Amino acid sequence: MTDSIDPDLIERGRKTFAGDWQFIWASPSIETLPPMDGLEVAFAGRSNVGKSSLINALTGRNALARTSHTPGRTQELIFFDGPKDAGLRLVDMPGYGYAAASKAKVASWTTLIHKFLQGRATLARVYVLIDGRHGLKDVDLDILKTLDKAAVSYQIVLTKADQVKAAELAERVDATRTALAKHPAAFPELLMTSSRTGAGMPELRAAIIRLLDERR
Repeated sequence: MTDSIDPDLIERGRKTFAGDWQFIWASPSIETLPPMDGLEVAFAGRSNVGKSSLINALTGRNALARTSHTPGRTQELIFFDGPKDAGLRLVDMPGYGYAAASKAKVASWTTLIHKFLQGRATLARVYVLIDGRHGLKDVDLDILKTLDKAAVSYQIVLTKADQVKAAELAERVDATRTALAKHPAAFPELLMTSSRTGAGMPELRAAIIRLLDERR
């Protein structure tokens, strides 16, 4: 389901994400963003898709990113700095599509996300997390259109792959690829992950390292 990845990239990804990762900043508004430094990759997704769990699994930490049983808790752009020599920063974006949030709050989140996408020169890619159990929803397609409009490169990551039967997951992959054909900013390769088992994390780390290499 993913292209063969160079073992060297796998190993470099392991070393980079085994290094020191720290929370550095939380931005509730575009005016409070940290200074641009190094390369940034951001993680977007519906409020219950498991963004914080994925960031924790990616960095091999239990509590780097705050997880919550209450969808929509992350209401800010959360920044994490990697090892000093890596030149890499992770950004946890506010979850979208949480129906219980007020219209004013949803509008505020949407504005923040749009402005961040359009004005962040150091943002190299957005990883859009899609629940592998359910596939793309209308609210996901809306965010893909936003990314297309902002001309920001993005890649789909199917999460919770361990909770889906192999045949169903293959159907999700096919349907997602078909949908992505209509989105010019989408990176064509899909990634499948499980924060619980760690499946797909080496490939995701390697993809980020490859991105670092391309942008240097």
